[in-house]
Amino acid sequence: MSEQDNKTVVRCYYEQVFNQRRIDLLDQLAVEDYVEHDPFPGQGNGRADLTARVQAILAAFTPLQFRLEHLIAENDQVIAHWSQDGTHSGVFMGIPATGRQYTITGIDIHKLRDGRMAEHWHVVDLYGLLQQLGAIPAPNTTPA
Repeated sequence: MSEQDNKTVVRCYYEQVFNQRRIDLLDQLAVEDYVEHDPFPGQGNGRADLTARVQAILAAFTPLQFRLEHLIAENDQVIAHWSQDGTHSGVFMGIPATGRQYTITGIDIHKLRDGRMAEHWHVVDLYGLLQQLGAIPAPNTTPA
């Protein structure tokens, strides 16, 4: 597969699976033995666990919108720098819905095999998300 083809697969993941809630597309986009290098608590590997992860995110944040800021491909890897807006409308990692809106950013690395997502690593502003949801206190911004 070309780098452009790999970028198309990853773009579909964000724009159609998440933004359009087309979870059914994961069967076409990810290999059966998908590896998640930063799983949620209790999440394993495999496409079924990727599907459960996506379902959990979509259940916790509605509406949810990914914006791809940068999409860079080299050989079999695609790096996605994204921003995400949403509303915390369901339980997320044990945190009951708060109804709060949030904006976070992240960088994902996707490794593809035979035109499908095979592995995933990421760095996400979870600290900022937890602050915006009120799950942890924001730092004191009052001058000393």
